[in-house]
Amino acid sequence: MDVPAEIPAPPAFPEEAQTPGMGMTAAFVGLAVVVAGVFGMLLLLPETSLLIQPTRLALDAEEDASDLVKAGSTYTGLGVDVCIVDSGIDLQHRDMDHLNLAGWRDLVDNGTTPYDDHGHGTSMAGLLVADGGLTGLAQDVTLHVAKALSGSGEGEDQDLSDAVDWCIDQGAHIISLSLGGAPGALSFLPGGGRASEAAVERALAQGIFVVAAAGNDGGSGDDGDVASPGSIELAISVGGVDLSGAHWSGSSVGDNNGRLLPLPILLPRSDADKKPELMAPGSGVAVVNAESNSWSLVNGTSASTVFVTAALAHLLEARPDLRSGDVNNSAEQTIEDVKTRLMETARPQPGQDGHDDAYGYGIVQIDRLIEAYV
Repeated sequence: MDVPAEIPAPPAFPEEAQTPGMGMTAAFVGLAVVVAGVFGMLLLLPETSLLIQPTRLALDAEEDASDLVKAGSTYTGLGVDVCIVDSGIDLQHRDMDHLNLAGWRDLVDNGTTPYDDHGHGTSMAGLLVADGGLTGLAQDVTLHVAKALSGSGEGEDQDLSDAVDWCIDQGAHIISLSLGGAPGALSFLPGGGRASEAAVERALAQGIFVVAAAGNDGGSGDDGDVASPGSIELAISVGGVDLSGAHWSGSSVGDNNGRLLPLPILLPRSDADKKPELMAPGSGVAVVNAESNSWSLVNGTSASTVFVTAALAHLLEARPDLRSGDVNNSAEQTIEDVKTRLMETARPQPGQDGHDDAYGYGIVQIDRLIEAYV
């Protein structure tokens, strides 16, 4: 997938300083799950540069994205366990070398030392916990990382299922899935016919929030619904906007009216579970690069997902009673209640009334969400 033209190339850097794009789609390939991010990457700072900070372009993009989601709360995710399932994590980057992972699991090659042979997982983790050139949105979360995607960005459905189950066993409060694929043909039934969907439902049943990418097949190639496992009722599916708040053209739309054909069969959805639920920055987002002290701008709902993960981390720090089900509610009811608040506090696009299949309920607003609870 091509990088949209609105991301400018930095004229100050030579051609060889730019990293070729790592294409990622949002579709299962057989039983494979493919990362939901268009890593059309624009290298902002080459490893060989004498500079030790991202360019002004990256820092401005980071600030604009933070402003868009109103990330001004004093919370940092302290005490909240987040589990990222992705391609791994590179702890050698100067923005990441402060981290002490609470847990690491390699479902691909059974490696005991954290690594990332693709780069996507490092970039997504950096959005949450980077400390250096870029600043993560929830730096103090307790971070667990499961590698379920290979160096090609693909992974087996069973590996994703096992990774989610591992996150549950780790005591995760939030599972962040910047990935997606086609749902099972029987998506209207529990488990949907896929092991990964059944695992996500097990997490949700225990009051664990699951945030997943809506997918990047927007436009003429859109298959008509968001990617799985974000398509699961209580999971939170996140679409992308550019840094002005306009819908990013690559972000997948939801089908909330129900259908028999084409497969999968979809049942009608109701508030606050219409898909995608939320929007967040997904175009021109500043991230760290694995295996080099450099930074990039990326497009994709992968990045959007992490902004909502951060919003929940802020909330669960402010309200620890929501971490595994409110004392007055079942675990699943607590998730539904939080989703209702997310719906009510999101920023819709001008003139929007209710849910929009492309724009969801609007852009996540972290400050407003916290104010609704505290």
